[in-house]
Parts: sequence; C-alpha cells; structure tokens
Amino acid sequence: MSADELQSPDRGGNFPATRWSAIEAARSSDPEERRRALDRIVSVYWKPVYKYVRARHRRSAEDAQDLTQEFFASLIDRGTLDAYEPQRARLRTFLRSCVDALVANVDRDARRLKRGGGSAPLSLEFELAEGELAKTGLPAPAHLDDFFEKEWVRSLFAAAIDQLRATCAAKGKEVVFALFARYDLDDAQPGRPTYADLASEYGISITDVTNHLAGARREFRRIVLDLLRETTASDEEFRREARSLLGHAPA
Repeated sequence: MSADELQSPDRGGNFPATRWSAIEAARSSDPEERRRALDRIVSVYWKPVYKYVRARHRRSAEDAQDLTQEFFASLIDRGTLDAYEPQRARLRTFLRSCVDALVANVDRDARRLKRGGGSAPLSLEFELAEGELAKTGLPAPAHLDDFFEKEWVRSLFAAAIDQLRATCAAKGKEVVFALFARYDLDDAQPGRPTYADLASEYGISITDVTNHLAGARREFRRIVLDLLRETTASDEEFRREARSLLGHAPA
C-alpha cells in the first residue's frame, strides 16, 4: 500500500484523537503500565535496533542479539527513557544514540556481554531479521541514517499489519484481511489482481470486494496512526513523524 492510498480522502478516517503516549506511560510509577508501554515500544523498534547494530557496528548475529537484548533491558529495568527530551530530538534519534553509547560501553569494558544483562530475555524473532538482512545485505556506512529510517517504517507497518490481521480474525472477518493482503500486500505475484479476479476467487460480489478493501484500508490507517501516536512523545513529534510517513501533518 502506498502513502497516497493511506492518506487519500476517499479512504476515510481521521488522525487519532490525542492519547497517552507510550513514552509517557513508560515513565509511569505503575509497573504494569510501564511494561505494557515498553512492550509496544519494543514491538516497533527491536528489529531496526538489531539491524542497526549489525550494520553500524558490524557485529556478528550472536553479538547483535546480545546487545539488542541488553538495550531493551535497559529501557525496561533502568529507566533509560526517563532521560528522553522530545523537544531536542525524535525518539528514533535518541534510541540510536543510546544504542551507540551501549556498544561503546561494551567495547570499553572489553568483556562478553551476558544475554539480557541478567534480565529475562525478550522473545524476539532474530532469525526472521537475519533472513531479511540476507536478502538486502548490510548498507554502506554512508547510508546508515536512511537505512535505520527505512527499517523503522518497515517495522511500524509490519506491526500494523499484524494488528489488522488479529483484529479481523477476532471479528470473524478473515476474508477482509485476505483481500487486503492479496491486493495491497502481495508483491510475490507478477501482477496485482483485479477486483473482478478477487470477487471470483472468494465467491463474493465486486461491490463486496470494494467495500471490504475500503474498510480494511481505513482500519489499517487508523492502526498505523495509533502506533505512531503511541511511540512518539509529544504532539509535535507525532505531527513530524506523520508528515514523514504519510506526506502530510494531521489537521
């Protein structure tokens, strides 16, 4: 799906109402609230961080896994986000600087980092990330900024797709997600199917295909913006990231 399709007026939907950012929730005194918020941040950022460590610091897959686990353990257990000042930098810029600092500390200590720094390791699909890196290769040092941003966008959209799939399944609307996946997400096919093709394949009318796809796109757009809202620390940052991601700022 293109950014134009996400933002097109005929797709419907508005930018989400202001909600408590996951960044603020991660600073809560309530342990459960902190954990839920940090789980959301981890879900969007772990893969970009892992790939960044592999690319920027040229670490082996095993070392990059250890460093990624340690980095997110520091967010969860040591309150790293307490130092974040949204007026000074975007969240992803802050997280990158924290990753660089962590790697520098590990190098300075000249010792093997224990997985998770003694904390329970997070359940992260490192093999999947390695498979993606095998296809794309590691970027040249001059392209690291662009690489990290693209990985962040990829991760955000992947999380939104997973959430849309789960939402459709919970509502018994698996066909709606299947149509969305076939028409908007399936890059493996040589050509995009027509609405008539999908209507024939799923035994429904072309009107149903049109309505289901429109509804799925609206819901996907809402989920993307909710994720974006949750993983930014201020309305200003949300607007900057929305402009970067969708090509315009919210009204």
